[in-house]
Amino acid sequence: MSNYFDEIADGYEELYRDEQLRKLMIIKIYLVVRPGDRLLDVGCGSGFSCMVFDCNITGLDPSKELLKKCPFRTVQCEAEDMPFPDNYFDVVIAVTSVHNFDDYEKGLLEIKRVGKSRFAFSILKKTKYFDDIKFFINNNFVVKKTIHEDKDVIFICG
Repeated sequence: MSNYFDEIADGYEELYRDEQLRKLMIIKIYLVVRPGDRLLDVGCGSGFSCMVFDCNITGLDPSKELLKKCPFRTVQCEAEDMPFPDNYFDVVIAVTSVHNFDDYEKGLLEIKRVGKSRFAFSILKKTKYFDDIKFFINNNFVVKKTIHEDKDVIFICG
């Protein structure tokens, strides 16, 4: 999948900016993020999360070309194998990225491992594995709120 995003990197912001910002603003309403928090944005793309959250952001994405556009610290890697210690991030978000993981269960467990207690996931409704991903989130995270957004369902977990 990273090759696809590397190929469309120049047009990524035009294609996804408004949609991603809308989801991030919804997440901001329901998820407490403080200025001193360490936030991990899994599948950060070109870094839209810094337009919404005022905290210490680290972005993770397999796309080298998208990461070049990020204005914050980034790590190029897959979600299934994160180079961070346990319980390192106060907040972890994954906005419309989980369905792109090679192994969503392993990726979500990695998110849980590196995060402390606040998580938000935006899952594309039309993804092939939506019901399986939803089931996995509900069984591995404490879901506080489920928001049906246009193309996604957003899970606020704590």
